[in-house]
Formats: sequence, C-alpha cells, structure tokens
Amino acid sequence: MDSVESILAIVVVFGVLVFVHELGHFLLAKKAGILCREFALGMGPKIFRVKRGETEYTLRLLPIGGLVRMAGEDPEMDMLKPHMEVSVERDAVGKVTHILLDGPSAGSARAISGTVVDFDLEQALNLTLEIDGEQRTFSLHPQAQLVKDGQEVQIAPLNRQFKGKTVSQRFWAIFAGPAANFILAFLLFVAIGLIYGVPKDIPYLGEVRAGGPAAQAGLHQGDKVIAIQGKPVASWKEIVEIVSQSPGKELTFDYERNGQRHTVPVKVAKDENNVGKIMVSNSLTYAPGEVLKYGASSTYEFTMMILKSLGMLFTGSVGLNDLSGPVGIFKMTGEFAQQGLAILMKWAAVLSINLGLFNLLPLPALDGGRLAFLAVEALRGRPIDPHKEGMVHFLGFAFLMLLILVVTWNDLQRFFFQ
Repeated sequence: MDSVESILAIVVVFGVLVFVHELGHFLLAKKAGILCREFALGMGPKIFRVKRGETEYTLRLLPIGGLVRMAGEDPEMDMLKPHMEVSVERDAVGKVTHILLDGPSAGSARAISGTVVDFDLEQALNLTLEIDGEQRTFSLHPQAQLVKDGQEVQIAPLNRQFKGKTVSQRFWAIFAGPAANFILAFLLFVAIGLIYGVPKDIPYLGEVRAGGPAAQAGLHQGDKVIAIQGKPVASWKEIVEIVSQSPGKELTFDYERNGQRHTVPVKVAKDENNVGKIMVSNSLTYAPGEVLKYGASSTYEFTMMILKSLGMLFTGSVGLNDLSGPVGIFKMTGEFAQQGLAILMKWAAVLSINLGLFNLLPLPALDGGRLAFLAVEALRGRPIDPHKEGMVHFLGFAFLMLLILVVTWNDLQRFFFQ
C-alpha cells in the first residue's frame, strides 16, 4: 500500500470515527426534539454545504473533529435587535414566516416594514414593530426564518432548544456520542469475525503454513492435538504456551486424524524474540453466535485495557512523554493500513473505543464534563449559571489544546527528530 492509499485510509478511518460520534449526538438530539442547525465533519471554513429540512450538512476544510450545532448553544438570535429596520412576511393565517433583516427594501411586495420595538423568539413568539408611528404586534410561526444577506436562520422556541429539554433528554443527547463509538467498535469486531473468522480455543490445527515445522512434520489442518510431550492438552491456549516456551526444541505431538491416533516429532523454530513457533494458526469459526460473542468480548477487553492505561497515567506510572497525539495516531494508522484490512479494522475499533472513553472523561469541554454539569444540576434541582459553565468549558478547551500541543511535540521529536 503506497503513501496515497495510506493517507486515504487515515482520512476514511478518522472520518468514520468522527461521523459516527456526531451521528450519535445528532440522532438522540433529534429524537428529543432539539433543533439541530448544523451537522459538520471537520473544522474550520466550510468547503461544502447542503441543507435538508432544518439542518445544514457541511464539510469543513480541516479533516479533524466535527460538530452538531444545537439550537440555544450559539448566539444566532442576536441577529435581531431593537430599533432595527426590518420587513416581515406572513402566511395565510397571518403568522410571520420570514423576518427580513436587510431593511425594508429587502421585502417582497407583500412584506410589511417597520422598526423593531420588542420581540420574544423563545416563548411568546411575537414581534412588535412600529409602523407609521403606531405599534403593531405579530405572531411568529414556530419555524419562522431570520433572513440576512440571503441566508436563513430558523428561530428556536425554548422547547426546541437544548437548554429547554429535561436533564434526561440532554444526558442522552450528550452520552449518545461516546456510546456510538463503542457500538462502532463492536460492529467492527463483528465484521472482522464474519470476514476473517473467530479464533476458537480448541486443540485443533487451523492453517498449516507450507514449509513450516508443523508442515514438515506431516501435520494437517483439522488435526486434533491430544498431547505434547505426553502432557494432555485441551485448548489452543495450552498449545501456544508449550510451543512458545520451547524454541529450538523437538516436541512430540500426539494427534488424532480421521479417528486414528498418531505421534510425530516437531522441531520448533524460533522468531527474532526467541519465541517458539511451528507456523500453525488456530481453527476459526464463522458461526453468528461466536462472532457476536467475539465482538462483545473484544470491545470489553480493549475497554478495560485502555482504562488501565488511563489509570497508570493518573497515578504517574505513565508520563506525558509516553502519550501519542494526532501525529502519532495518524502515523500508526498509516502503518496499520499497510498491513491489511483486518489489522486496519481492528485498529479503527480500538481508536473508536479510545475516542468514546476519552470523551467520557469528566473534563471541561468534553462530553464527560458536560455530563458532570448535568449530574450537578440533577442533584441541586436547578441548572448552573450558563455563563459560569461556559467559562469552565472554555478554560477546559484551552487546557486540552495545550495538552495536544505537548503530545504533538513529543510525536514530532519521537518520529522525525531522532
């Protein structure tokens, strides 16, 4: 696989991981009735956009990260201000459907123009204009659009905003992002099992590589190993343990083939790490039940492994110098891509678990930090001041950016300056 294909693999892997994470947020937010203004892949300037329904789907310049922009989380309603000259368009029942912010001249022939006196875009849904010296109040359609420079922004009544939902609804909308990454990891492991098979811990030989010690001894795929050096074996794990600890030795294999028992000596080879090898893989199964079990167990095992590594980081057993940032992860993804699809899929599954766990850390600016604020809100019975929460998340984001810079510098030194 050349460098272009490696770069493509990196873009696809990270694009899928981010897409699935944001899709989790998006689906649960939509289910809760939250207005999702934008679903974006990447960061920075928009290079592609298309609007479907209430949501604008965008692709941004930098292929890192993504976002779901939910109503109430940005200041777009500041577009409308008192004393502005605006025009309004109404539907057949008299509700305002469009508020044209570019002034009276921007209105159509049926538009009504005036000066903004007062408005409520969240609860009462009305707009008061001064027209020819008289004040007139209009009712707003719940999906009324603010229009400026040809761009439309839908208003968001409080019941369509993130902050207007229950603690439970907000919790699931946030938690769904990391949860989606765990689901993706499970599905990737299942796909690996369906395509390449699931190793079985039974004492049967799988593929016997031509020219290897086992093949030279006359062993075949499907042979059942009964004993090694006279010691009974009942699992593949036992076979691996005995062989790996016997580099360069000759072992006597008792095996069964077609109901008949045979005995044969096998000269164990050794690899560069002085580990014994006989060039045989274990038998595989494609049974759906075993594949699903493999998907679940692999997801659990890697989750526990990563949690253990995080614990070592917090206890000081592992330092910042041992961490890898975006550069290191990109480099490893390219290297794994060159080793074949199965290795790349497993690596993508591990990265997906990493992304899910990292986002669940109770740190400001991460999903886990937002969940922590929701937990506090649930306990105290009222939300924390949004300005204070916003400041905490801002400081947390700054800290994360600093951490990324540190580990990126570590990666650059490790991979390019040594």
